[in-house]
Amino acid sequence: MASEPVRRVSRASQIPLHHQVANDLRERIISGAWQPGQRIPGEQELTDAYGASRTTIRQALASLAQEGLISREPGRGSFVRDPTITAGPRNLTSFSQEMRARGLEPSSRVLSIGIEAADEQVAAKLDLPEGSSVVRLERLRFGNGEPLGLQVAFLPAAGFPGLDEVDFSKASLYGELERRYGTVVEEAEETYLATRIEAATARLLDVPDGAPGLMVERVAWAGGRPVEFTRSVMRGDRYRVQVRLRHRGLASHRQGRMDPTRRAER
Repeated sequence: MASEPVRRVSRASQIPLHHQVANDLRERIISGAWQPGQRIPGEQELTDAYGASRTTIRQALASLAQEGLISREPGRGSFVRDPTITAGPRNLTSFSQEMRARGLEPSSRVLSIGIEAADEQVAAKLDLPEGSSVVRLERLRFGNGEPLGLQVAFLPAAGFPGLDEVDFSKASLYGELERRYGTVVEEAEETYLATRIEAATARLLDVPDGAPGLMVERVAWAGGRPVEFTRSVMRGDRYRVQVRLRHRGLASHRQGRMDPTRRAER
């Protein structure tokens, strides 16, 4: 293992063991302690270091592989992937910060907010038992008065009491999490899927029924635990992802970047 102290798993913690291991390994990769192309310790070494079962280690490695942080090569081991080939934003910013950086004035319209029971997907994303109470916040997001996307955010209600009483037509979700609860979102993972915008959403976004769009799913973490799951439908004519790739080993490289019309976040 690297020279940094290993966070052995705690069975007293509410965080699942494989998440504890994945979180520590992720930090080593993101911090640069392990460099792209470097082979990480094998399963047995990780098992000994973390005091976890081999099944737990394999679950953690599978999570990192799904995130695009490592590649697993049969017979050779697991290797840190070059992050420049992973599509996605390089910085974690709020919707307001993102829009102002693009020269647009941000605004939001709250369509609904309240407490409801988490369905199977939401519960899985937030690492909660199915049926747990979650805050559901649905907002229409604007740039210079033009609708850009429809976002539905889910957060654990137990962790954020009173969040459903905030006026999010004016407030930033991440800003309120930090101000009211001391929760700072540290990292997030986004998944992009091509979609056609259904009639009800198309009317809100002022586009024709069936217009092309992007479905974006985001899971955000703070303190090693998921605190937000958001599903967004974004206008295809105002939102796109541009990715540049490089071949490992070439001296010149190209970095992934997002188009200025690319994204509207929290």
